[in-house]
Parts: sequence; structure tokens; C-alpha cells
Amino acid sequence: MYKSIFLLLLSICIWQPDFAQKNQPAASVRLQNLSIPKDSHYIMQEDGKPFFWLGDTAWELFHWLTFEEAEFYLQNRASKGFNVIQSVALAEFDGLTQPDQQGQLPLINNDPTKPNELYFQHVEKVIDKANQLGLYIGLLPTWGDKFNKKWGVGPEIFTPENAKTYGAYLGKKFKNKKIIWILGGDRSPENETHIKIIEAMAAGIKEAVGDAQIISYHPMGASYSSKYFHKENWLNVNMFQSGHGEKNSKNYLMIRNDYNLFPPKPTLDGEPRYEDHPVNWKPELGYFNDFDTRQAAYWAVLSGACGHTYGCHDIWQFFNFDKNPPVSVARTNWKIAVDFPGAFQMGYLKKFIESLPWTALVPDQSVIKNENPEDAGYQVSAFSQNKDLLIAYTPYGRSLKIDLNQFSARSLTAYWFNPRDATKVKIGKIKNDKVTEFKPYAAGPETDWILVITDATKPWAK
Repeated sequence: MYKSIFLLLLSICIWQPDFAQKNQPAASVRLQNLSIPKDSHYIMQEDGKPFFWLGDTAWELFHWLTFEEAEFYLQNRASKGFNVIQSVALAEFDGLTQPDQQGQLPLINNDPTKPNELYFQHVEKVIDKANQLGLYIGLLPTWGDKFNKKWGVGPEIFTPENAKTYGAYLGKKFKNKKIIWILGGDRSPENETHIKIIEAMAAGIKEAVGDAQIISYHPMGASYSSKYFHKENWLNVNMFQSGHGEKNSKNYLMIRNDYNLFPPKPTLDGEPRYEDHPVNWKPELGYFNDFDTRQAAYWAVLSGACGHTYGCHDIWQFFNFDKNPPVSVARTNWKIAVDFPGAFQMGYLKKFIESLPWTALVPDQSVIKNENPEDAGYQVSAFSQNKDLLIAYTPYGRSLKIDLNQFSARSLTAYWFNPRDATKVKIGKIKNDKVTEFKPYAAGPETDWILVITDATKPWAK
């Protein structure tokens, strides 16, 4: 227990490991096939190691960028530790009628059974580059307005019959690539025809790829894939979209919804509040910043997510005022926005989590004994099944009172992890015999911290 903040500042040792260093990608990386262990909440690699999904939304990647621009973007994301790039084959913004940067349209006469090979050769080239850099492509076969024009450009071109043909084409073409399939495209099915279209597209893909590639579904804002497809065998990973409407939107509640379903499946927030996006699409309310992205990420991961998807408002649309008008009051050129602080901090999150046995963690709020109002400073925690590792997140730097009696280990050690810059602040050895207060040395709005308490004998405690 701390005697005073002053004494803490005198006694702590601050060190900065290589969390904050750029991860330089190898010239070529061998990616592994991914699968879901039975009744688990995480994704597994071939070598038996867990796969922590760290995604970025690059919806217009194939449509708006030249290959050279795509390569620049992919190298940037690989260097920051991202491993999934979520992109769309039939893009949202006039994706059927406005050619890509190579002058090609994706379909002949807007017919899903007649794909334009020249267009998909470019898609394949970008996928190959991503795979070489250690990035899986989270490939959306189409944006949702092509089967459910609730808003947007459309037109609706899919039927159950041609959806299966199109899915089979993509599956055969990309079956040897490192792809995570993501159906939907910011749409939830609203009638039986929509359901049949999605199921047919999934069937076409599965017939071509078997179990070598996993499939998820990207619904519209404030909705879940699990609402429609949780018990479908083709759906391997649940996804929800907490969206861009509110500051401090409680995405941990959406994680909990999926986490408690049967049978268990991994889940994640596939489109949270974007960095540099106007709050609720209204610039007068301000723009989401790096704290908003961190808060969404740590709330989700410590509530049981299998990873997280970051997003930047300027990047998903690859905003460049000289080439395309801003969508929803975008304000920063994408080549500048790729280095916003939130993107670096997502890499810190991934490296931090992967340094610990994170798949053994279970969401557990019972160890937090202080008052914990569900406001912007709401604290979340995860406790290992063996009761030897606790990770707790305090978004506003409020003190945490932790019940150390629940630990199985006799000797404990603790530290603070700073999610802004990836530094650690040592607390030191503590006893597991009472409720103890842990107080960060700085607090206030947007001053978030992660408390780690662990068995002092474990290798990750060193």
C-alpha cells in the first residue's frame, strides 16, 4: 500500500522496454493458418500460439490507392505492429461504377458472376504485399449497400444464387492467401433474402477454402454478428460495431454480450470510435482522439475480446483533398494521419498483451473493491484462471482497491503500464493478504493506466 505519492515518486523505477520502438517488418514473413480451438474465446496459429487480432480499417484500400500508395500504407501498419487490415473488394463509394486507380471496374455489367480479372489482379497484388509484410487481409467481399441499400450508393446487385458464385470465385482465387473473410460490410440483414445472400456467399467461400481460412461478419453500428449468425458453423469469429456516435460508448457491454453466449466464440469490436472522427458526426462536439481509441481498446480487451480493431477517420477513406472530397468532415490527409498517436499506441497494446499469458485471463470485476461508476473513468479488470495474474485498466487514473486475498500466489509483484508511451512504473513486491489501494502518480481525464499484479516467480514478472 502506498504511503504517499511523494514516496512513490522517490522509490519507483521507470523503465522503457522496446514497446515504443517501431517494429521493423521483415522483407518476407511466413504467416500461419488460423483456427479457433473448441469452446474458446481466442484465435490460434498453427504453431499453437494465440493470435491477438490488431486490425485497422482500410475500407477503400483497393479502390482509392495506387499500388505504390498501398505499399506505403501497409509498410506503415506493419511497422506499428498491426496484423489485420480490413478492406473491401466492392468498395462503398461508387465501387461499382468508379474505376480504381488502375482504371478498372470490379465487375462486368455489375454482374457478380462476371468479375473483371484485371481489377482482381490488383487486389491480389496488394494482398500478396500485405502477406509479405506479416499482415492478414480481413477481406470483405462487398460493402453492405450491394445487398441492403439502407443508405449509400448501391445498387443492390446480389441474389442468393449469384452471391454463392461470387463467393466461390473469391475463395478459389485467394484460397492460398492469408485472409480472414469478413462478410456483411456495415450492414445487418433485415429480411430472409439478406440472410440467404450472406449464407450463400459464405457457402461459396467455404467450398473453396474449407477450414484453411476463418470467417467473421461486420454488422452495422450498435449491432452484432452474433444476433444473426452466432450458431452458424461458418461463423468462426463474432464481430460487433460500437461505432462513432458517443464519447465513452460502453463497448465492454457489447463484448460481455458475446462473451457469455453458447457455444463460446471469439469476439471483437470491429469498428469502434475512429481517431479524428467528429463525435456523433458533429464537429461542434469535437473529434475523437488517441485517448478515445485507447479507452475503447482496453475496455474491450480486458472484457474478453480476442483482439481489437483500431480505425482512423482519414485513413479508412484515404482522404486526400486533391483527389476526393472529405466524407463526414474528414480533415487530415491520410499520409499524415497514418502517424497519429493512437496508431502507435495500438502497437503498444498488442506487444504488452502478448508479453503476458493473456488467453488465461477471464473478465472479473469482483477483485475491484472501490466505488466504480460506469462513466468515462470506469475501471475494468481481468484475472487469470489460476489466480496468478491481474490486469486492471483505470481510464482517468483513479485509484484501484484490489482484493489481494483472491490471489493464489504467496509472493506478488506489481507495476503500472503507461498506454500512452509504453513505459512501466515499478511498484514492487506486495503481500496477498488484504484489500490494497494502488494509486497512479498522475490522474485526471485521459490519464489512463494499466495495473499489473502477478505471481513474482513467473517469467513474465521479471
